[in-house]
Amino acid sequence: MSDRKEATAAPLARTAMAFVLAGGRGSRLMELTDRRAKPAVFFGGKSRIIDFALSNAMNSGIRRIAVATQYKAHSLIRHMQRGWNFLRPERNESFDILPASQRVSEHNWYMGTADAVHQNIDIIEDLAPRHMVLLAGDHVYKMDYEKMLAQHVESGADVTVCCMAVPRAEATGFGVMQVNDAGMIVDFVEKPADPPAIPGRPDLALASMGIYVFDTTYLIEQLKRDAADAASSHDFGKDIIPHIVAHGRAVAHRFERSCVRSSAEEAPYWRDVGTVDAYWEANIDLTAATPGLDLYDRDWPIWSYAEITPPAKFVHDMDGRRGEAIASLVSGGCIVSGAKARRSLLFTNVRLNSFSSVEGAVLLPQVTVGRRARLRNVVVDRGVHIPEGLVVGEDPVLDAARFRRSDKGICLITQPMLDRLR
Repeated sequence: MSDRKEATAAPLARTAMAFVLAGGRGSRLMELTDRRAKPAVFFGGKSRIIDFALSNAMNSGIRRIAVATQYKAHSLIRHMQRGWNFLRPERNESFDILPASQRVSEHNWYMGTADAVHQNIDIIEDLAPRHMVLLAGDHVYKMDYEKMLAQHVESGADVTVCCMAVPRAEATGFGVMQVNDAGMIVDFVEKPADPPAIPGRPDLALASMGIYVFDTTYLIEQLKRDAADAASSHDFGKDIIPHIVAHGRAVAHRFERSCVRSSAEEAPYWRDVGTVDAYWEANIDLTAATPGLDLYDRDWPIWSYAEITPPAKFVHDMDGRRGEAIASLVSGGCIVSGAKARRSLLFTNVRLNSFSSVEGAVLLPQVTVGRRARLRNVVVDRGVHIPEGLVVGEDPVLDAARFRRSDKGICLITQPMLDRLR
Protein backbone atom coordinates (compact mmCIF):
# COMPACT_ATOMS: atom_id res chain seq x y z
CA MET A 1 0.00 0.00 0.00
CA SER A 2 1.32 3.46 -0.90
CA ASP A 3 2.26 5.63 2.08
CA ARG A 4 -0.02 8.64 2.41
CA LYS A 5 1.42 12.00 1.36
CA GLU A 6 2.97 14.43 3.76
CA ALA A 7 1.09 17.69 4.20
CA THR A 8 4.02 19.72 2.85
CA ALA A 9 4.63 20.14 -0.87
CA ALA A 10 7.16 17.73 -2.32
CA PRO A 11 10.24 19.51 -3.74
CA LEU A 12 10.53 17.43 -6.92
CA ALA A 13 6.86 17.91 -7.74
CA ARG A 14 7.10 21.66 -7.20
CA THR A 15 9.84 21.95 -9.82
CA ALA A 16 8.00 19.67 -12.28
CA MET A 17 5.37 20.32 -14.92
CA ALA A 18 2.48 17.98 -15.75
CA PHE A 19 1.58 17.86 -19.43
CA VAL A 20 -1.73 16.08 -20.03
CA LEU A 21 -2.46 14.67 -23.49
CA ALA A 22 -6.23 15.01 -23.85
CA GLY A 23 -6.84 15.22 -27.57
CA GLY A 24 -8.16 11.75 -28.33
CA ARG A 25 -11.68 10.89 -29.38
CA GLY A 26 -11.94 7.43 -27.80
CA SER A 27 -13.92 5.95 -30.67
CA ARG A 28 -14.62 2.68 -28.83
CA LEU A 29 -16.99 4.62 -26.58
CA MET A 30 -19.15 4.96 -29.68
CA GLU A 31 -21.77 7.72 -29.53
CA LEU A 32 -20.60 8.87 -26.08
CA THR A 33 -17.75 10.66 -27.87
CA ASP A 34 -19.75 12.01 -30.80
CA ARG A 35 -19.89 15.42 -29.11
CA ARG A 36 -16.96 15.31 -26.67
CA ALA A 37 -13.43 13.97 -26.36
CA LYS A 38 -12.91 10.89 -24.21
CA PRO A 39 -11.25 12.86 -21.36
CA ALA A 40 -14.43 14.97 -21.14
CA VAL A 41 -16.74 11.98 -20.68
CA PHE A 42 -18.58 12.03 -17.34
CA PHE A 43 -17.54 9.59 -14.62
CA GLY A 44 -18.49 8.74 -11.06
CA GLY A 45 -21.52 10.97 -10.57
CA LYS A 46 -19.95 14.43 -10.77
CA SER A 47 -16.50 14.20 -12.38
CA ARG A 48 -15.02 13.96 -15.85
CA ILE A 49 -12.39 11.36 -16.71
CA ILE A 50 -9.66 14.00 -17.04
CA ASP A 51 -10.19 15.06 -13.40
CA PHE A 52 -8.26 11.99 -12.22
CA ALA A 53 -4.99 12.89 -13.97
CA LEU A 54 -5.37 16.54 -12.98
CA SER A 55 -6.23 15.69 -9.37
CA ASN A 56 -3.26 13.33 -9.13
CA ALA A 57 -1.00 16.16 -10.27
CA MET A 58 -2.48 18.58 -7.74
CA ASN A 59 -2.39 16.11 -4.87
CA SER A 60 1.19 15.17 -5.74
CA GLY A 61 2.24 18.80 -5.33
CA ILE A 62 2.61 19.74 -9.00
CA ARG A 63 1.50 23.32 -9.58
CA ARG A 64 2.35 23.78 -13.26
CA ILE A 65 -0.11 21.96 -15.47
CA ALA A 66 -0.81 22.09 -19.22
CA VAL A 67 -3.51 20.23 -21.15
CA ALA A 68 -3.26 19.65 -24.90
CA THR A 69 -6.68 19.29 -26.55
CA GLN A 70 -7.82 18.62 -30.10
CA TYR A 71 -10.88 16.49 -30.92
CA LYS A 72 -14.22 18.26 -30.16
CA ALA A 73 -12.68 20.04 -27.22
CA HIS A 74 -15.38 22.57 -26.34
CA SER A 75 -16.97 20.71 -23.41
CA LEU A 76 -13.53 19.71 -22.11
CA ILE A 77 -12.22 23.27 -22.27
CA ARG A 78 -15.39 24.64 -20.66
CA HIS A 79 -15.11 22.11 -17.84
CA MET A 80 -11.48 23.01 -17.17
CA GLN A 81 -12.18 26.73 -17.29
CA ARG A 82 -14.93 26.30 -14.69
CA GLY A 83 -13.29 23.74 -12.44
CA TRP A 84 -9.55 24.27 -12.77
CA ASN A 85 -9.17 28.07 -12.77
CA PHE A 86 -7.84 28.36 -9.19
CA LEU A 87 -4.11 28.07 -9.97
CA ARG A 88 -2.48 31.50 -9.71
CA PRO A 89 0.63 32.82 -11.52
CA GLU A 90 1.50 35.04 -8.55
CA ARG A 91 1.98 31.85 -6.51
CA ASN A 92 4.30 30.41 -9.17
CA GLU A 93 1.44 28.26 -10.45
CA SER A 94 -0.01 27.87 -13.94
CA PHE A 95 -2.77 26.05 -15.79
CA ASP A 96 -2.57 26.25 -19.58
CA ILE A 97 -5.11 24.87 -22.04
CA LEU A 98 -3.36 24.20 -25.35
CA PRO A 99 -5.79 23.55 -28.22
CA ALA A 100 -4.30 22.40 -31.51
CA SER A 101 -3.82 25.73 -33.28
CA GLN A 102 -1.33 25.12 -36.10
CA ARG A 103 1.35 26.99 -34.19
CA VAL A 104 4.25 25.27 -35.98
CA SER A 105 2.69 24.88 -39.42
CA GLU A 106 -0.40 26.37 -41.00
CA HIS A 107 -1.17 22.96 -42.45
CA ASN A 108 -0.73 20.67 -39.43
CA TRP A 109 -2.75 20.11 -36.28
CA TYR A 110 -1.29 17.83 -33.61
CA MET A 111 -0.04 14.84 -35.59
CA GLY A 112 0.69 12.57 -32.61
CA THR A 113 1.25 12.65 -28.87
CA ALA A 114 4.90 13.68 -29.24
CA ASP A 115 4.00 16.38 -31.76
CA ALA A 116 1.42 17.78 -29.30
CA VAL A 117 4.25 18.43 -26.85
CA HIS A 118 6.71 19.54 -29.53
CA GLN A 119 4.37 22.24 -30.79
CA ASN A 120 4.36 23.75 -27.29
CA ILE A 121 8.09 23.67 -26.57
CA ASP A 122 8.24 27.46 -26.30
CA ILE A 123 5.68 27.40 -23.46
CA ILE A 124 7.61 24.66 -21.67
CA GLU A 125 10.88 26.54 -22.05
CA ASP A 126 9.31 29.72 -20.75
CA LEU A 127 8.14 27.96 -17.56
CA ALA A 128 11.48 26.11 -17.31
CA PRO A 129 10.48 23.07 -15.22
CA ARG A 130 13.25 20.67 -14.21
CA HIS A 131 11.16 17.60 -15.01
CA MET A 132 8.19 16.82 -17.22
CA VAL A 133 5.45 14.40 -16.18
CA LEU A 134 3.55 13.37 -19.32
CA LEU A 135 0.09 11.96 -18.71
CA ALA A 136 -2.80 10.47 -20.63
CA GLY A 137 -6.01 12.31 -19.80
CA ASP A 138 -8.37 9.37 -20.24
CA HIS A 139 -7.69 6.90 -17.40
CA VAL A 140 -9.24 6.48 -13.95
CA TYR A 141 -6.76 5.97 -11.10
CA LYS A 142 -5.12 7.59 -8.07
CA MET A 143 -1.33 7.98 -8.13
CA ASP A 144 1.38 9.95 -6.34
CA TYR A 145 3.63 11.23 -9.13
CA GLU A 146 6.21 12.40 -6.57
CA LYS A 147 7.24 8.78 -5.97
CA MET A 148 7.79 8.25 -9.69
CA LEU A 149 9.78 11.49 -9.92
CA ALA A 150 11.98 10.33 -7.03
CA GLN A 151 12.72 7.03 -8.72
CA HIS A 152 13.50 8.84 -11.99
CA VAL A 153 16.08 11.05 -10.30
CA GLU A 154 17.61 8.24 -8.22
CA SER A 155 17.97 5.89 -11.20
CA GLY A 156 19.47 8.47 -13.57
CA ALA A 157 16.98 7.44 -16.24
CA ASP A 158 16.51 9.25 -19.54
CA VAL A 159 12.84 8.30 -19.33
CA THR A 160 10.83 6.54 -16.64
CA VAL A 161 7.75 4.67 -17.84
CA CYS A 162 4.94 3.70 -15.47
CA CYS A 163 3.72 0.16 -16.03
CA MET A 164 1.49 -2.56 -14.63
CA ALA A 165 0.80 -6.22 -15.30
CA VAL A 166 -2.31 -6.90 -17.39
CA PRO A 167 -3.76 -10.08 -18.91
CA ARG A 168 -1.98 -10.85 -22.20
CA ALA A 169 -5.31 -10.97 -24.03
CA GLU A 170 -5.93 -7.33 -23.06
CA ALA A 171 -2.38 -6.10 -23.74
CA THR A 172 -2.85 -5.69 -27.48
CA GLY A 173 -4.14 -2.16 -26.87
CA PHE A 174 -1.07 -1.03 -24.89
CA GLY A 175 2.63 -0.47 -25.28
CA VAL A 176 4.18 -3.68 -23.94
CA MET A 177 7.67 -3.84 -22.46
CA GLN A 178 10.23 -6.32 -21.29
CA VAL A 179 12.31 -5.41 -18.25
CA ASN A 180 15.56 -6.86 -16.89
CA ASP A 181 16.35 -7.57 -13.26
CA ALA A 182 17.67 -4.02 -12.77
CA GLY A 183 14.38 -2.47 -13.92
CA MET A 184 15.75 -1.36 -17.29
CA ILE A 185 13.38 -1.60 -20.24
CA VAL A 186 15.10 -3.79 -22.84
CA ASP A 187 12.27 -3.99 -25.36
CA PHE A 188 9.14 -1.93 -26.05
CA VAL A 189 6.46 -2.69 -28.64
CA GLU A 190 3.38 -0.53 -29.19
CA LYS A 191 0.08 -2.45 -29.40
CA PRO A 192 1.54 -5.84 -30.43
CA ALA A 193 -0.73 -8.48 -31.94
CA ASP A 194 1.03 -11.12 -29.79
CA PRO A 195 2.17 -9.39 -26.57
CA PRO A 196 5.32 -10.83 -24.98
CA ALA A 197 4.64 -12.40 -21.59
CA ILE A 198 6.29 -11.55 -18.28
CA PRO A 199 8.97 -14.23 -17.64
CA GLY A 200 7.45 -16.91 -15.44
CA ARG A 201 3.94 -15.38 -15.87
CA PRO A 202 2.75 -16.61 -19.29
CA ASP A 203 -0.75 -15.19 -18.80
CA LEU A 204 0.42 -11.62 -18.09
CA ALA A 205 2.17 -8.84 -19.98
CA LEU A 206 3.83 -5.67 -18.65
CA ALA A 207 1.89 -2.75 -20.13
CA SER A 208 2.76 0.93 -20.31
CA MET A 209 0.17 3.18 -18.65
CA GLY A 210 1.08 6.17 -20.84
CA ILE A 211 2.72 7.97 -17.90
CA TYR A 212 6.28 9.19 -18.54
CA VAL A 213 8.85 11.25 -16.62
CA PHE A 214 11.67 13.08 -18.41
CA ASP A 215 14.30 15.63 -17.56
CA THR A 216 12.99 18.62 -19.51
CA THR A 217 16.19 19.33 -21.46
CA TYR A 218 16.45 15.70 -22.57
CA LEU A 219 12.77 15.59 -23.59
CA ILE A 220 13.16 18.71 -25.74
CA GLU A 221 16.19 17.20 -27.46
CA GLN A 222 14.22 14.05 -28.27
CA LEU A 223 11.19 15.97 -29.51
CA LYS A 224 13.31 18.05 -31.88
CA ARG A 225 15.10 14.95 -33.14
CA ASP A 226 11.78 13.18 -33.73
CA ALA A 227 10.22 16.22 -35.43
CA ALA A 228 13.05 16.22 -37.96
CA ASP A 229 12.43 12.55 -38.82
CA ALA A 230 10.06 12.42 -41.80
CA ALA A 231 9.51 8.68 -41.24
CA SER A 232 8.26 9.14 -37.68
CA SER A 233 4.58 9.16 -36.68
CA HIS A 234 5.56 11.56 -33.86
CA ASP A 235 4.07 9.41 -31.14
CA PHE A 236 5.56 8.58 -27.74
CA GLY A 237 4.58 4.92 -27.74
CA LYS A 238 5.47 4.23 -31.37
CA ASP A 239 8.56 6.40 -31.79
CA ILE A 240 10.02 8.26 -28.80
CA ILE A 241 10.03 5.47 -26.19
CA PRO A 242 11.33 2.69 -28.52
CA HIS A 243 14.15 5.02 -29.65
CA ILE A 244 15.22 5.69 -26.06
CA VAL A 245 15.00 1.98 -25.22
CA ALA A 246 17.39 1.30 -28.10
CA HIS A 247 19.75 4.25 -27.63
CA GLY A 248 19.35 5.52 -24.05
CA ARG A 249 18.35 4.54 -20.55
CA ALA A 250 14.66 3.70 -20.12
CA VAL A 251 13.53 2.54 -16.67
CA ALA A 252 10.24 0.98 -15.60
CA HIS A 253 8.24 2.26 -12.63
CA ARG A 254 5.76 -0.21 -11.17
CA PHE A 255 2.35 1.35 -10.54
CA GLU A 256 1.96 -0.46 -7.23
CA ARG A 257 4.88 1.59 -5.86
CA SER A 258 3.01 4.89 -6.23
CA CYS A 259 -0.70 4.08 -6.43
CA VAL A 260 -2.70 5.80 -3.70
CA ARG A 261 -5.08 3.66 -1.68
CA SER A 262 -7.28 4.40 1.28
CA SER A 263 -7.91 1.78 3.94
CA ALA A 264 -11.02 0.78 1.97
CA GLU A 265 -9.12 -0.08 -1.22
CA GLU A 266 -7.69 -3.58 -1.29
CA ALA A 267 -5.73 -3.50 -4.56
CA PRO A 268 -4.16 -0.95 -6.92
CA TYR A 269 -6.91 0.54 -9.10
CA TRP A 270 -6.41 1.67 -12.69
CA ARG A 271 -8.99 1.55 -15.45
CA ASP A 272 -8.98 2.43 -19.12
CA VAL A 273 -12.72 3.02 -19.52
CA GLY A 274 -12.34 2.97 -23.27
CA THR A 275 -15.29 0.77 -24.22
CA VAL A 276 -18.98 1.00 -23.37
CA ASP A 277 -18.71 -2.19 -21.33
CA ALA A 278 -15.64 -0.99 -19.39
CA TYR A 279 -17.23 2.41 -18.81
CA TRP A 280 -20.45 0.89 -17.50
CA GLU A 281 -18.61 -1.60 -15.28
CA ALA A 282 -16.35 1.04 -13.72
CA ASN A 283 -19.29 3.31 -12.90
CA ILE A 284 -21.54 0.53 -11.60
CA ASP A 285 -18.67 -0.85 -9.50
CA LEU A 286 -18.89 2.37 -7.48
CA THR A 287 -22.30 1.28 -6.16
CA ALA A 288 -20.77 -1.68 -4.28
CA ALA A 289 -20.57 -1.49 -0.51
CA THR A 290 -16.76 -1.52 -0.79
CA PRO A 291 -15.83 -0.50 -4.35
CA GLY A 292 -12.37 -0.92 -5.83
CA LEU A 293 -12.09 2.87 -6.16
CA ASP A 294 -12.70 4.97 -3.06
CA LEU A 295 -14.11 8.34 -4.09
CA TYR A 296 -14.68 9.21 -0.43
CA ASP A 297 -10.95 9.37 0.35
CA ARG A 298 -10.55 12.87 1.79
CA ASP A 299 -6.76 12.52 1.87
CA TRP A 300 -6.65 12.28 -1.94
CA PRO A 301 -9.70 14.17 -3.27
CA ILE A 302 -10.78 14.11 -6.90
CA TRP A 303 -11.12 17.78 -7.80
CA SER A 304 -13.75 18.79 -10.32
CA TYR A 305 -16.14 21.54 -11.32
CA ALA A 306 -18.68 21.68 -8.50
CA GLU A 307 -21.99 22.72 -10.03
CA ILE A 308 -24.29 24.42 -7.54
CA THR A 309 -27.32 22.17 -7.13
CA PRO A 310 -29.98 21.53 -4.49
CA PRO A 311 -29.87 18.24 -2.57
CA ALA A 312 -31.23 15.08 -4.15
CA LYS A 313 -34.91 14.55 -3.34
CA PHE A 314 -37.06 11.41 -2.98
CA VAL A 315 -40.82 11.91 -3.00
CA HIS A 316 -44.04 9.86 -2.73
CA ASP A 317 -44.47 7.00 -0.31
CA MET A 318 -47.16 4.56 -1.33
CA ASP A 319 -47.12 1.02 -2.63
CA GLY A 320 -46.05 1.01 -6.27
CA ARG A 321 -45.15 4.68 -6.17
CA ARG A 322 -42.33 5.14 -3.68
CA GLY A 323 -39.24 7.24 -4.36
CA GLU A 324 -36.26 5.11 -3.36
CA ALA A 325 -32.69 4.22 -4.30
CA ILE A 326 -30.94 1.01 -3.25
CA ALA A 327 -27.17 0.45 -3.60
CA SER A 328 -26.98 3.56 -5.79
CA LEU A 329 -25.15 6.87 -6.08
CA VAL A 330 -27.50 9.84 -6.47
CA SER A 331 -25.99 13.25 -7.24
CA GLY A 332 -27.20 16.73 -6.38
CA GLY A 333 -30.23 18.09 -8.17
CA CYS A 334 -31.76 14.64 -8.74
CA ILE A 335 -35.45 14.01 -8.10
CA VAL A 336 -36.61 10.43 -7.64
CA SER A 337 -40.37 10.91 -7.82
CA GLY A 338 -42.29 7.74 -7.03
CA ALA A 339 -39.64 5.68 -8.84
CA LYS A 340 -37.00 3.10 -7.94
CA ALA A 341 -33.27 3.04 -8.64
CA ARG A 342 -31.29 -0.09 -7.87
CA ARG A 343 -27.51 -0.51 -8.31
CA SER A 344 -27.45 2.63 -10.44
CA LEU A 345 -25.50 5.85 -10.74
CA LEU A 346 -27.46 9.07 -11.26
CA PHE A 347 -25.46 12.10 -12.32
CA THR A 348 -26.46 15.69 -11.59
CA ASN A 349 -30.06 16.82 -12.25
CA VAL A 350 -31.48 13.43 -13.26
CA ARG A 351 -35.23 12.98 -12.81
CA LEU A 352 -37.04 9.65 -12.46
CA ASN A 353 -40.78 10.00 -12.83
CA SER A 354 -43.49 7.97 -11.13
CA PHE A 355 -43.76 4.21 -11.58
CA SER A 356 -40.44 4.07 -13.49
CA SER A 357 -37.54 1.84 -12.47
CA VAL A 358 -33.85 1.65 -13.33
CA GLU A 359 -31.36 -1.08 -12.47
CA GLY A 360 -27.73 -1.19 -13.47
CA ALA A 361 -28.23 2.24 -15.03
CA VAL A 362 -25.62 4.94 -15.61
CA LEU A 363 -27.66 8.08 -16.22
CA LEU A 364 -25.61 11.09 -17.28
CA PRO A 365 -26.56 14.66 -16.27
CA GLN A 366 -30.02 16.00 -17.02
CA VAL A 367 -31.55 12.69 -18.07
CA THR A 368 -35.31 12.45 -17.59
CA VAL A 369 -36.96 9.04 -17.33
CA GLY A 370 -40.66 9.07 -18.17
CA ARG A 371 -43.43 7.39 -16.22
CA ARG A 372 -43.57 3.59 -16.26
CA ALA A 373 -40.29 3.27 -18.15
CA ARG A 374 -38.06 0.33 -17.20
CA LEU A 375 -34.32 0.47 -17.87
CA ARG A 376 -31.83 -2.27 -17.07
CA ASN A 377 -28.07 -2.34 -17.81
CA VAL A 378 -27.92 0.93 -19.73
CA VAL A 379 -25.79 4.01 -20.24
CA VAL A 380 -27.95 7.03 -21.09
CA ASP A 381 -26.23 10.07 -22.59
CA ARG A 382 -26.56 13.57 -21.21
CA GLY A 383 -29.89 15.36 -21.61
CA VAL A 384 -31.79 12.35 -22.99
CA HIS A 385 -35.56 12.21 -22.41
CA ILE A 386 -36.68 8.60 -21.99
CA PRO A 387 -40.29 8.41 -23.18
CA GLU A 388 -43.09 7.04 -21.02
CA GLY A 389 -43.33 3.27 -20.99
CA LEU A 390 -40.03 2.57 -22.75
CA VAL A 391 -38.56 -0.82 -21.79
CA VAL A 392 -34.86 -1.54 -22.31
CA GLY A 393 -32.86 -4.51 -21.11
CA GLU A 394 -35.50 -7.23 -21.35
CA ASP A 395 -35.51 -8.09 -25.08
CA PRO A 396 -31.97 -8.34 -26.54
CA VAL A 397 -33.13 -8.50 -30.15
CA LEU A 398 -35.36 -5.44 -29.84
CA ASP A 399 -32.67 -3.55 -27.91
CA ALA A 400 -30.06 -4.22 -30.60
CA ALA A 401 -32.41 -2.99 -33.31
CA ARG A 402 -33.05 0.31 -31.54
CA PHE A 403 -29.90 1.15 -29.59
CA ARG A 404 -26.17 0.48 -29.40
CA ARG A 405 -25.99 -2.89 -27.59
CA SER A 406 -22.59 -4.20 -26.50
CA ASP A 407 -21.38 -7.79 -26.54
CA LYS A 408 -22.04 -7.94 -22.79
CA GLY A 409 -25.59 -6.67 -23.17
CA ILE A 410 -25.13 -3.04 -22.13
CA CYS A 411 -27.31 -0.62 -24.09
CA LEU A 412 -26.07 2.87 -24.90
CA ILE A 413 -28.98 5.26 -25.45
CA THR A 414 -28.69 8.70 -27.04
CA GLN A 415 -31.35 11.21 -28.03
CA PRO A 416 -30.89 10.70 -31.80
CA MET A 417 -31.52 6.97 -31.30
CA LEU A 418 -34.79 7.75 -29.54
CA ASP A 419 -35.76 10.32 -32.13
CA ARG A 420 -35.50 7.66 -34.84
CA LEU A 421 -38.14 5.60 -33.04
CA ARG A 422 -40.80 8.24 -33.56
